[in-house]
Amino acid sequence: MPQTLDDRLVIAISSRALFNLDESHRVYESEGLEAYSAYQVAREEEPLEPGEAFPLVHKLLRLNDRLGEESQVEVVLLSRNSADTGLRVFNSIQHYDLAIKRAAFCGGESPWRYINAFGCQLFLSNEAEDVRYALDCGVAAATLVSSKGGGSHNDQLRFAFDGDAVIFSDEAERVYKSRGLEAFTASEQAAAREPLGGGPFKPFLAALQRLQQAFPASEAPIRTALVTARSAPAHERVIRTLRAWNIRIDESIFLGGLNKTEFLRAYQADVFFDDQPAHCASASPHIATGHVPHGIANA
Repeated sequence: MPQTLDDRLVIAISSRALFNLDESHRVYESEGLEAYSAYQVAREEEPLEPGEAFPLVHKLLRLNDRLGEESQVEVVLLSRNSADTGLRVFNSIQHYDLAIKRAAFCGGESPWRYINAFGCQLFLSNEAEDVRYALDCGVAAATLVSSKGGGSHNDQLRFAFDGDAVIFSDEAERVYKSRGLEAFTASEQAAAREPLGGGPFKPFLAALQRLQQAFPASEAPIRTALVTARSAPAHERVIRTLRAWNIRIDESIFLGGLNKTEFLRAYQADVFFDDQPAHCASASPHIATGHVPHGIANA
């Protein structure tokens, strides 16, 4: 029978997120496709430098060493390259001994249409348009905007998420944007026992929890944190929503509007996902950051 990836955590990544293809991209933009192809073929034995998402992917794939013989984490490469120009990418994957076996090289076309076919729960890319299409397909997705990766210096993989429009729907954020903080607080207090709707990252968070449950809480190789601008009393609805979903978050940080960056550094996040461009811009020089172009803040 054909293999399936139904029982695995499947993460799709673009070649420009995994490797530093800035110089190659400059050739493409300044000299065109033929020059780009010649540039890549001439250098196909030269390994590419790691890109923004490389440390995250490396840690993800190492989870399989702790999760048993059967791989439970799968990383799939989705690329706008052709197979011919993509040979350098696969050679680089082999050079760094990354256990990536599956790929789609789309010859200049957007690769987002293969996300559901592979069963991906997360898509990371440098192409904002592809990310928006992935979100429209119901898959958690983010545009990598960081210029530097921070993170923890151990094998534990630490994810940090904003709440509204990322883990949760943007219904509460719409109240804040249209009517202000006082109305938002009053609305959240009144609806404290009504679970929020799910946001684009709810299924991915649930998938992470399934992996966490294979280990005692003190030994889990994955740790999650909610890092939100909310404060008391708007915290209650968030806590009750996660309880209703039966999803555990290891750490919940309610900042009441404080800058998130120092808290993300203290947490040692490997990656942070937020819908607000300003929050992403602040965090990105220090933490690998994914902008989630979803909800009212990105209308």
